[in-house]
Amino acid sequence: MNATATFETKHAGRYLAALCDHFSHRVSATYDDQAGHVKFPFGFCQMAASSARLALTASAQDAARLEQDIDVVTRHLDLFAFRENPNLTWHRSPDANPKSSKTE
Repeated sequence: MNATATFETKHAGRYLAALCDHFSHRVSATYDDQAGHVKFPFGFCQMAASSARLALTASAQDAARLEQDIDVVTRHLDLFAFRENPNLTWHRSPDANPKSSKTE
């Protein structure tokens, strides 16, 4: 199951690095200037940074784990990018059985 979100920002690379570096203290995380991958016990998140946006893809085996993945990534991005108020809207794959009102 997958869900995607994008955050329009000129600081995508900075946020990608901050997220991956932070998560690397507890789980496996790799990144460079344009891409990052974090492996959580409940799923993983891939990130891609461009000059205008940060693209996020959360993946997990089931809907409950996907929601956990989304929650962790969203909360941490909110902390790192609080000045820009990311306000992510996650778009879940049709088989993800969304639970949030911010689903499309």
